[in-house]
Amino acid sequence: MSDARHADADGKEKPAATSSILYDPVATQPEERIQRSLFGEILDWMLVPLLLLWPMSIAITYLVAKSIANHPFDRALDDNVIVLAQQVKEVNGKVVAPLSGAARDILRADDIDNVFFQIIGPNGELIDGDRELPLPADEEKPVSGSVQFRNDTMRGTDVRVAYVYVDLRRTRAPSNGRRDSMVALIQVAETLDKRAFLANEIIKGVILPQFIILPVALALVWFALSRGLSPLAELQQRIRARRSDDLSPIDSGQVPEEISPLVRSLNEMLERLSQSIQMQKRFIADAAHQMKTPLAGMRMQSELALREERPEEIHRSLEQLSKSSETATRLVNQLLSLARAENQNPESSSFVPVELSELARNVVHDWVQQSFAHRIDLGFEQPGHPIMVKGNPIMLRELLTNLIDNALRYTPAGGSVTVRVRANAAQEQAILEVEDTGPGIPPAERAHVFERFYRILGSNVEGSGLGLAIVREIAQQHDAIVDIFNNPHSHDPKHPGCLFRVTLRMEQRPDFIEDIG
Repeated sequence: MSDARHADADGKEKPAATSSILYDPVATQPEERIQRSLFGEILDWMLVPLLLLWPMSIAITYLVAKSIANHPFDRALDDNVIVLAQQVKEVNGKVVAPLSGAARDILRADDIDNVFFQIIGPNGELIDGDRELPLPADEEKPVSGSVQFRNDTMRGTDVRVAYVYVDLRRTRAPSNGRRDSMVALIQVAETLDKRAFLANEIIKGVILPQFIILPVALALVWFALSRGLSPLAELQQRIRARRSDDLSPIDSGQVPEEISPLVRSLNEMLERLSQSIQMQKRFIADAAHQMKTPLAGMRMQSELALREERPEEIHRSLEQLSKSSETATRLVNQLLSLARAENQNPESSSFVPVELSELARNVVHDWVQQSFAHRIDLGFEQPGHPIMVKGNPIMLRELLTNLIDNALRYTPAGGSVTVRVRANAAQEQAILEVEDTGPGIPPAERAHVFERFYRILGSNVEGSGLGLAIVREIAQQHDAIVDIFNNPHSHDPKHPGCLFRVTLRMEQRPDFIEDIG
């Protein structure tokens, strides 16, 4: 391979790039949100329609009351018109209406309404009654004997008029073979005072009880809402009464069915929070445990250096102190990488399309000098086309870095490590492989090597046991699968080698098909 720039194979800490950030106190203030009351909102949705429907109910009641009031009074007008029509007769070719004074008094007898009547002859002459009563504006006269009703105005007052056309000769036989007609118009009208009075009485009888029922209904609605929302208040009290470290699930059997989805969501959140806290506690415990050894060694070597007087012994202690600090630095970096991998969100915006061949080539380039120092042949194989995956490029680099570091550490001098990128287009999979000629991993140990701080017994290689744990976490965040096989290209029984294969989902399907083999 061509020369590559020197990279720190042991993951030494590098200075982080600094950036200047302008602080905007206005922009950083959280937007103030108005807190809404569920009780008030439900009450509004119930009371507003109720208060809007109330005047509509009054209006409908008034119309129904008027209709009810009109019916009996129209029937009374109908009877008056028929009685009056029966008194109208023809005498010697003239229309006469012999109404007695008592009959006139009965017709006009009313304590509230003013009643008017009118009899019009065939030629439009007034036979009896009130001259000012307006005539009907019928274009065609109705059938004789059929009582009709209309609303009209007399002397500036609204009146209800019942009228009928009567043929006075309808019962007489014709003397000359022809039937002559003599049609008279009889009208009876009354003002609307009694109708309005009855309608108002009906309205009062209906509306007044509503003034009592409406406040009672409002009180019942208020009480029902308070009782209906009381489980929320009880749930709030139970949550507030919990200890700060109590992340146990909330009992969903004590809440109504409508609140159960909310409680289940809270329980899921509590479970995730509990897992996150457990991961943090485990991380802190692991870090504290693993840092004890290098820190104790550094302290011991520094105390030895302070007690020594010979320069060569002081130099030897300083060398050991440097190695211990290098081990501690690498351990801290790996712990931080593991924590970052565990807290990575797969739906984060940091997941972008990544060209896997280019990423792997850059990582291998960084490890060339380290492979020279270990006298190991580091190779790289890639297809002649891009292989696109979607992921976090920083995390994917970290994954491949730990696989290469692990391979270089366990491969003896004179061996080889090969990084390979290929694709299985038939299943739309991107394949990343790291192959070495080291001692290999027994099948019984392969399920445990991804655990934190797990070391295979009998291994004399220095390490923290975190590299493969980091690989597993990053692979899980990318929905990738990590498999371990024997190196198919190794023919040394003592060094069967190992093949780590990471299978990712391909972002774009290439125009070729390559078998995994």
